[in-house]
Amino acid sequence: MTSPVSRALAYSKRPMDPNNPVARLCAAGMAAEAEGRAADAKALFEQAWAESRDDFDACIAAHYVARHQPTAAAELEWNSKALERADRVGDERVRAFYPSLYLNLAYSLEKLGRTAEACEVYATAAARLEGQPDTPYMKLVRGGVAAGRTRTCPAA
Repeated sequence: MTSPVSRALAYSKRPMDPNNPVARLCAAGMAAEAEGRAADAKALFEQAWAESRDDFDACIAAHYVARHQPTAAAELEWNSKALERADRVGDERVRAFYPSLYLNLAYSLEKLGRTAEACEVYATAAARLEGQPDTPYMKLVRGGVAAGRTRTCPAA
């Protein structure tokens, strides 16, 4: 039987190094979310942010910290940080992260009523899905992007 942390690491966007302390904290946070322990999850994600050693770690941590923000504006700020940190990594380790990062950024913009910007960012997320594997996670992201585009992009 696998632990909730092991399952979270396996389900993530791409296999995360189980020895990476930030990845382990985020996986534990995802497990806490699945168990309905939102406050514990938030604390674990914030700890991951505090313990980030580089832009790769910070990208992962910021992605999850964003999920526990009290306002859409704060959520947008953290989603922007996650994307900025991914851009700083600049290698293949973050390629599979981009569709989800752009999806979350677009949804934050949408929640703030910035529909035109959200539409543009959803389009970027869709473009970043090209060439991604057909995993359950990517199917979830594809569905989110399609739904977001339906909500925010006027019919051509």
